[in-house]
Amino acid sequence: MRRRFARLCLRVFRWRTVGRVPHRGLLVGAPHTSNWDFVLMLLLMWNGGVTPRVLVKKELFVGPLGGLLRGLGAVPIDRARPGGLVRDLIAQARSGEDFLLVLAAEGTRRPTRYWKSGFYRIARSAGLPVSLGFVDGPTRTLGFGPTLRLTDDVRADMDVIRAFYADKRGVHPDDRAAPRLREEDAPGPGRG
Repeated sequence: MRRRFARLCLRVFRWRTVGRVPHRGLLVGAPHTSNWDFVLMLLLMWNGGVTPRVLVKKELFVGPLGGLLRGLGAVPIDRARPGGLVRDLIAQARSGEDFLLVLAAEGTRRPTRYWKSGFYRIARSAGLPVSLGFVDGPTRTLGFGPTLRLTDDVRADMDVIRAFYADKRGVHPDDRAAPRLREEDAPGPGRG
């Protein structure tokens, strides 16, 4: 039922999809420039037969909206104290079941200097592959790019991610944030 609904919506609103939906790992959804990104990614995943887990700020889980979000696969996150949830997610990821966690790496819908590094830390800690999902409003295209295994070299990993997202503009291209982690500027092996 979800798959048919997703296909109908994508066709009616003239969004073209590319790539294969991953069933396991961590999916980075970018550029995150609109509230529609969540809806579009959800439709894309349903179209591929997957119901992902999506981290959403806990402040949105009030009243009926909370129940709706949970039903859609959203997981509330307290951004002031994410540690416990991250440990739980890592344990779920290591369980061997299908596990796909979707994160908007920018952490905001506005331009920012750095992406949040949670996706990187979770993927490395749980040994999960990272798939690159995207929304490109000007071409009305959304989909999936490569899946990669992260290494100990943050800058090299992010260079691959930057190259993929170089021509992806989001729904509101002026609000796009370049893929860059604060850790890339830190001294140390693979970072400086």
